[in-house]
Amino acid sequence: MAAAYVIVAMNITDPARYREYMAAAQEVVKAAGGEYLVRGGRHETLEGNWQPHRVGVLRFPSYAAAKAFYDGAQYTAARAKRKGTTEYFDAVLVEGVETPVF
Repeated sequence: MAAAYVIVAMNITDPARYREYMAAAQEVVKAAGGEYLVRGGRHETLEGNWQPHRVGVLRFPSYAAAKAFYDGAQYTAARAKRKGTTEYFDAVLVEGVETPVF
């Protein structure tokens, strides 16, 4: 079964309140079998017009596990803590490949 990834681009406007969301979210991510691969850090646009302020990448064991995490009651409650803390928060779920092709 292929892993799945949640890729997020955001601009945090209220860091103090956003930390409350992160504290709640990280526990739910862990409980769902997910892990943070990227949480901010240095980045640059290599092609195109994408100019995110901050990028996050999470890995889950499967697409179904990631969907269950996102749609679940615990993460819905955590997301409520994020309301009003960002200018934008764009997220996409993508399924990885079973065996990487090189």
